[in-house]
Amino acid sequence: MSQKYLIKNISVVNEGKIMSRDVLIKNGRIEKIAEQIDNHDHATEINGEGKHLLPGAIDDQVHFREPGLTHKATIYTESKAAVAGGVTSYMEMPNTVPPVFTQELLEQKYEIGKHTSLANYSFFMGTSNDNADEVLKTNNKKNNVCGIKIFMGSSTGGLLVDSPLALDKIFAESEVLIATHCENEKIIKANYERIKKEKGILTAADHPLIRDEENCFESSFYAIQFAKKHNSRLHILHISTERELQLFTNLIPLKDKRITAEVCVHHLHFTADDYAAKGNLIKCNPAIKAAYNRDALWKGLLDDRLDVIATDHAPHTLAEKYLTPPGEHRDSGAEDQKSAYEKAHAGLPLVQHPLLLMLYYVKQGKISIEKVVEKMSHAVAECFQVAERGYIREGYYADLVIADLNSSTTVSKENILYKCGWSPLEGFRFPAAITHTFVNGHLVYGNGIWNESKKGERLSFERS
Repeated sequence: MSQKYLIKNISVVNEGKIMSRDVLIKNGRIEKIAEQIDNHDHATEINGEGKHLLPGAIDDQVHFREPGLTHKATIYTESKAAVAGGVTSYMEMPNTVPPVFTQELLEQKYEIGKHTSLANYSFFMGTSNDNADEVLKTNNKKNNVCGIKIFMGSSTGGLLVDSPLALDKIFAESEVLIATHCENEKIIKANYERIKKEKGILTAADHPLIRDEENCFESSFYAIQFAKKHNSRLHILHISTERELQLFTNLIPLKDKRITAEVCVHHLHFTADDYAAKGNLIKCNPAIKAAYNRDALWKGLLDDRLDVIATDHAPHTLAEKYLTPPGEHRDSGAEDQKSAYEKAHAGLPLVQHPLLLMLYYVKQGKISIEKVVEKMSHAVAECFQVAERGYIREGYYADLVIADLNSSTTVSKENILYKCGWSPLEGFRFPAAITHTFVNGHLVYGNGIWNESKKGERLSFERS
């Protein structure tokens, strides 16, 4: 039987407002929200005075590496990190081993999630140049699969889709959301060859020059042409440039948009100036670029050209980042430097800290807490048409987070829950703490204490 909870005197942040309320959680749902609720149900009381209640964040882009790459991460380890950071639902990408190119492989991931995920879950169907017919079978399960993922630029494992015929067929016939990684392989290769010839030895600082702004813009523009031709539902992931913002609009409500855009926390936080200190730790695709892009992304987020905030959580071991473990000396000769950047895997582990990072920017006056909730919960639910989640509403699933903005959290090796054991934010102090995380009314995490007796649920979608 589900535990009942009554959260008293808490500041509820929901749908653009902050109000002091009591919230009753019962049978996995939000039973009642009122100025005062008497505890007739003998619920476990939580004193929320001085704290904020937020809808759980929904991260629409993560890489949890299972199956096949479980030395980096598993659905269990990364979902636990997500819950600790206030992320109660996630949508995971198909570039695992093997890649998710069949409906059978897709459902195998759902089985893993069912048995091991502490957060709610959904998994994207993967595309290649020759599996369009299999991809389009996802139309038959459009209410229980988040979408189709297309890598329109450089990737691995046969996931790069560069056949115009395959793209046209999928955009024409898909009844589910199409999420794209937009980078232009030809531009990337030409940049690489030119810069390699000029410099000889490449470092992480060259990454945004190789994977430049033009490469991103051209690919995003290309994807949008297919979407406009077929009136497809297109969602472009991890926008990283000022130039791409001209491709998106804020003149229509999110629920009416056919083309939407995501921005990730690392593109809102880091700039190319950080390669000097962070090096390969912040190597990711698309690249973290010059500071004026970050400034533009913030503007686009606040004026609603960018619709949602995500992480693109992508863990790798430090060895795969070609970084020397602490205390070990590594010769830094020319060949070693060359191999370090060029061989380093691209991606950052971030899913434990996106909400805390945005609360840091709330304290900095960069964004309101209401806007954070909109972009990390409400808008994601609207964008993907997630059923009964993303808001604090009576009758909705009780995916809820209690945040203490009078506390602090410092990222350290000791409190990182990722299997890879590191974070690009190590040493950073957030002026807030996540104290409780409820998933479907179950208190998975409360004041440092874990209750893993219940797993998350498969997300459902309300699509006609």
